[in-house]
Amino acid sequence: MEPTRNFPLFGGAFSAILPPGAIDVSDLRPVPDNQEVFCHPVTDQSLIVELLEMQAHVRGEAAARYHFEDVGRVQGARTVHVLSVQPLCLENLSLRGCCQDAWFLSGKQQVAKENQQVAKDVTLHQALLRLPQYQTDLLLTFNQPPRSHGPENLSCPPWSLGNFEQLVTSLTLHDPNIFGPQ
Repeated sequence: MEPTRNFPLFGGAFSAILPPGAIDVSDLRPVPDNQEVFCHPVTDQSLIVELLEMQAHVRGEAAARYHFEDVGRVQGARTVHVLSVQPLCLENLSLRGCCQDAWFLSGKQQVAKENQQVAKDVTLHQALLRLPQYQTDLLLTFNQPPRSHGPENLSCPPWSLGNFEQLVTSLTLHDPNIFGPQ
């Protein structure tokens, strides 16, 4: 996959620039309709773009924390720890015209993979883009599990926070009908 090409998401309703080598997980297994999931071809890194019902009962930084903790609950995390939460500059976002509020969160969650007993600390970076006119919270997650001891000369280098930032800032809405009648 070309690193500078806009990749269609949600049937073309959105597009974004994905990092080099991103594999569409829906080609490998079922993925919920409200998610787009991509995995790295060599590492255990993944990227998730989710369209979620807006959680209007939480605002600002608390909304970012709410979604981080909710992901931890769904994943069965043994612990969740927020490292930092910062506002995102709306001017840097392709979605600035419809995004009212945006937050960037970094944290760690202790999670065991399916069928495994040992939990590992996974670093998560999340961007929460709030689209109130569509009653939607758009959550982008970059999962960075601990590095496994493998070959250092990977055919595709691990993704960086810069790759995730490019995904977040390039995310573009093409068809608002994805949100249903307004």
